[in-house]
Amino acid sequence: MKKEILFFICLFIVVAFKPINKIDKLINKEIKNTFLIDTFNTETILISENIINKLPINITNDNFKKITSNGKKMGYYYQGQAFGKVDYFDFLVVFDSDLVIKKVKILVYREDRGGEIGSKRWLKQFIGKSMDNSLIYEKDIAGISGATISAKSMTNQMDKLMNTIHILSTKKSL
Repeated sequence: MKKEILFFICLFIVVAFKPINKIDKLINKEIKNTFLIDTFNTETILISENIINKLPINITNDNFKKITSNGKKMGYYYQGQAFGKVDYFDFLVVFDSDLVIKKVKILVYREDRGGEIGSKRWLKQFIGKSMDNSLIYEKDIAGISGATISAKSMTNQMDKLMNTIHILSTKKSL
């Protein structure tokens, strides 16, 4: 009987107090720093299935959210992946309330080469871009020596993301 009670108490603790993983901590830090706020909430954006199936990039309840602070919409964030030479890397895009990019950050880079795309200098090319901008590698976004594949992949994913944002905005889903 005591073992069963102890088991249920442990199960409750694990379920009720789910620890925040490393990526979630990084996302929270970037949101706080981007908007200069201490507290915020994220809200799931409900998008109909027939719209989701037509989007250039996969949007889920977990990877694209609205950010609010003190009841005010601050913006949105998207957590995505792009493919480098042999593995995926994770990135974050923070938008303001008008869907203009405020911050881009590489969260996890899993390869030995090409990590230069994580530099603030290269990533700041995306800041200020909106759904009205195209993002074409070596035309709109400069290439980067030593990270050609990752930089091209990141640029392509960002272009798809901005096309997705455009569709969601015109369908009044945001």
